[in-house]
Amino acid sequence: VQLQASGGGLVQAGGSLRLSCAASGSTFSRYAMGWYRQTPGRPREWVASITSGGATNHADSVQGRFSISRDNAKKTVYLQMNSLKPEDTAVYSCRRFALGREGEYWGQGTLVTVSS
Repeated sequence: VQLQASGGGLVQAGGSLRLSCAASGSTFSRYAMGWYRQTPGRPREWVASITSGGATNHADSVQGRFSISRDNAKKTVYLQMNSLKPEDTAVYSCRRFALGREGEYWGQGTLVTVSS
């Protein structure tokens, strides 16, 4: 299983970006997926997650600004980020949650930089 994250970049405060995480394999729809972020010297932070059925949860820090979604036909999970703030600057990674005997997988991360 490979997870390929993309869509990061440099954006001004108040701007928007959409991150994508494309997965390999044929059973993408069975798995819950999540987005996390990390800045140097700080622990990885959960941002949002989506179940196989499409139910979503978002961290309080991004609630109302970010939105996670998925397209099972494209085997891709998205993170729409609006009203970006400098404190959103981080490397964002996607995660495929474990299911049964199958372990979790992580993507390589994409850097988001928000300038003030």
